[in-house]
Amino acid sequence: MPTPTIALPVLESGDHLSRTEFHHRYCAREDLKKAELVEGVVYVASPVSPFHSEPHGDVVGWLFTYRVQHPDVQLNVDSTVLLDADNEVQPDACLWRSEPGGPHLTADGRFIDGAPQLVVEVAASSASYDLHQKFEAYRRNGVLEYLVWQVLDEQFNWFRLENGAYMRVEPDTRGVIESSVFPGLRLNVAKLLAGDRAGMLAELG
Repeated sequence: MPTPTIALPVLESGDHLSRTEFHHRYCAREDLKKAELVEGVVYVASPVSPFHSEPHGDVVGWLFTYRVQHPDVQLNVDSTVLLDADNEVQPDACLWRSEPGGPHLTADGRFIDGAPQLVVEVAASSASYDLHQKFEAYRRNGVLEYLVWQVLDEQFNWFRLENGAYMRVEPDTRGVIESSVFPGLRLNVAKLLAGDRAGMLAELG
């Protein structure tokens, strides 16, 4: 007698779900590598191409090097973050430290509850939801610094939360931006975009 087929719950881009229902369906779909709920709407990621994975690796390497120098800081890659009732996201990378009223691990240690202090996303272009729906979700939930690498546009944006609004941070005269949340986390944007990885890492302190 054939084994009965168990129907998996539907989870498709464009679905409007509560975070509870999204979380239930996503946890049951082991066939899906990445899906997010952003402002109550489901986004199921397409297969990852090299134009995303290579810059993603560069960003992670930059943040990992910083973390080695600052062991009190947490670095997570593609981890589930529970932001609020309408948002359950998986940022490409985030740096955070646990503090009163701030982000922390859930009781089972599986997820991050609350907004990380710094989030990095690798996007195709300015049309990406990273610069629209996600931008608003991160702003509203108090992500203090939001970094977006627009690969096809060859642009890197660093936003800092000031009085409830994201303000774009410009590089200094040397082309460097330093985090206001994580001292010593510095990025030479031109070297990043040029693929000068050694020069980029040399800025860290």
